[in-house]
Amino acid sequence: MTCKEHSQQLEQRQQQWQALVDKACARFPERRESFTTTSGIEMKRLFTPADCPAEEYADNIGFPGVYPFTRGVQPTMYRGRFWTMRQYAGFGSAEETNKRYKYLLENGQTGLSVAFDLPTQIGYDSDHELSEGEVGKVGVAIDTLADMETLFDGIALDKVSTSMTINAPAAVLLAMYVAVAEKQGVSSEQLRGTIQNDVLKEYFARGTYIFPPSPSMKIITDIFAYCKDHLPNWNTISISGYHIREAGSSAVQEVAFTLADGLAYVDAAVKSGLDVDDFATRLSFFFNVHNTFLEEVAKFRAARRLWARLMKERFGAKKPASMMLRFHTQTAGCSLTAQQPDNNVIRVTMQALAAVLGGTNSLHTNSRDEALCLPTEDSVRIALRTQQVIAYESGVADSIDPLAGSYLVESLTSQIEEQAMAYIKKIDDLGGVVKAIEAGYIQQEIGDSAYAYQKAVEANETVIVGVNKFTVEEAPPANLLTIKPEMELKQKSKLAQVKGGRDNDAVGAALKELQQVAETGGNLMPAIVSAVRTYASLGEICGVLRHVYGEYREL
Repeated sequence: MTCKEHSQQLEQRQQQWQALVDKACARFPERRESFTTTSGIEMKRLFTPADCPAEEYADNIGFPGVYPFTRGVQPTMYRGRFWTMRQYAGFGSAEETNKRYKYLLENGQTGLSVAFDLPTQIGYDSDHELSEGEVGKVGVAIDTLADMETLFDGIALDKVSTSMTINAPAAVLLAMYVAVAEKQGVSSEQLRGTIQNDVLKEYFARGTYIFPPSPSMKIITDIFAYCKDHLPNWNTISISGYHIREAGSSAVQEVAFTLADGLAYVDAAVKSGLDVDDFATRLSFFFNVHNTFLEEVAKFRAARRLWARLMKERFGAKKPASMMLRFHTQTAGCSLTAQQPDNNVIRVTMQALAAVLGGTNSLHTNSRDEALCLPTEDSVRIALRTQQVIAYESGVADSIDPLAGSYLVESLTSQIEEQAMAYIKKIDDLGGVVKAIEAGYIQQEIGDSAYAYQKAVEANETVIVGVNKFTVEEAPPANLLTIKPEMELKQKSKLAQVKGGRDNDAVGAALKELQQVAETGGNLMPAIVSAVRTYASLGEICGVLRHVYGEYREL
């Protein structure tokens, strides 16, 4: 049978099936007139070979570990090694968080992920007036190198990979990590891990920025250059779509705005004089994984393919590793509900499975009680066990990209890629991400998407089990984890002891040197590393940079 004859036969059989559908729908109408994904992509009644022509396989799908990396960045993916199981954790003091890290490592976690409190995220010490009431609340409080030493006490930094969710003051926290490693006798060349270091998304999706965009981009490219020479195994940035999704974007917008941010960082680094193949191999990404299972699987595949094409075609990257989109995934915090919190275990399981089927390189699974409090020890263990059951019991990791070839998944992958690229072209037309942020374009697009979702929930068109359907009377939950006020007083006392016991002449000299480097445009990293070695505080270092660069104020 020729291809033409095969196609005609397929079309004839589809027409016969359509007659059956019409008859069935006349008796039993479908649940809705139309079905769409969260991005508005039509979920057709049936996907067929026409949605995924075989001749597109070589260019669009291909093989794992090979451009355009649709099926994964490693040739054997999870058959060689599972994804890194990296639970995001941090609360209260460095002592308390250190205990949690050891607990997670004893229970099989394979990488650390540090959550910092809000004062740390915006470069204030715990004794600053704006820190009052926030110390240790949403993450661990880190003021000086002494806190960092406590945080990793008894944890060999040459044996563990550490991710730090820190953006505006990322250079300072990285410098502290390097200094702790030195004290352990571990060279910076041995360190493995990631700093988030993605400031652009802070301006439109999260808000923990310090400096204006231009000096922020300069600090980021300084980190790229420093790590190239001193931390060759360190991921210098984790370009984050997670917070874009948590702010209300669709899956397509998450891919588009995240990759647009990535393009801006690459562009800035190239303009600073770096060769794209000297730094692009250490770029990493961070995505959300939400409830719409098949769309989420396709989202990851589309993001990998689109990034590979952009790096090759736009920047002329030559190394395959420079075109690989490697990413960490976190299950969707915004999907968790305070009502019937055990339902969150099911949501997280489904989301984690989508991330694995999409080929994530690293995964955090949220805890069932996170809509109510910081994760309790029991809840975080269940979350980690969720990953372990998927890895060791489900069998989904035994073959690479097992949903490839699904007419639906391949069609969704292509549609997400096309629609995300359309957004990127629009941002290009506006003059790039910074201009798009200043024009309010990205904020408006995310806001419109969030509004449409909330309207659908309130109209019961989108069902949230336990919230707008299948509700029950519930007793208030017990045993929630809370941070006591005494913790803040203890942290301030520790900071005062450090400041009273250090060589303040050395601190002053280091901060003066930092200011001079900032004013003359040199790479900041060596001066910041020198400053943290003297136990200069995060607030003092960021204070110097605030003086030189100013603070960003939202219009």
